Amino acid sequence: MKRIFYLSTCDTCKRIMNSWNLEGLELQDIKTEPMTAEQVDHMIALAGSAEALFSKRARKYKELGLKDQDLSDDQIRQFIIDEYTFLKRPVLVLDDQIFVGNSKKVVEAAAEALR
Repeated sequence: MKRIFYLSTCDTCKRIMNSWNLEGLELQDIKTEPMTAEQVDHMIALAGSAEALFSKRARKYKELGLKDQDLSDDQIRQFIIDEYTFLKRPVLVLDDQIFVGNSKKVVEAAAEALR
């Protein structure tokens, strides 16, 4: 699988994707094309945990009081499947590699892998 999971309304996603070579990649706007459980499970397997994919910056994280809870990987997985805002974005999956989030280090490593 060679796919980017992103949010089309996210300026950070747009900026990062404009800096990458997107040729040959499938783009999936997770707001208009929700992720399947299988896709999330594949990302978790590559990332090593659901927590690695989980955005604690999402508004709903605070609204639902999740910061005060000790969430299991299964609970985090379900939150990501049920609500796209909980996915740390963008996520680039290149076969057996995954790049999660928008840190400078991750964005540069993904750009290198796309060359």
